[in-house]
Amino acid sequence: MEAPDLKPAVPEPKDQRANRKRRGSKGGRPTGLDSEIHKRRCEVERTINQLKNSRTVATRYDKRAYAFHGTVTVAAIRLWLRP
Repeated sequence: MEAPDLKPAVPEPKDQRANRKRRGSKGGRPTGLDSEIHKRRCEVERTINQLKNSRTVATRYDKRAYAFHGTVTVAAIRLWLRP
């Protein structure tokens, strides 16, 4: 199975960018950043961190997958309804 062509979603630090430019053709493959993908990734990461603020989601006390799914659903609804 062939790996999909993945685009980076995290911006490259300025010092690494300068080092890559200084090294020229030996600096490796230049990275490109799609700002829309980066924005969506940040949104997903922040949402997961907010879900993990719920202790039962973070520690996964539920033994069965369906029970854990219900716990995550309740935590997501609480986030959605939060003023």
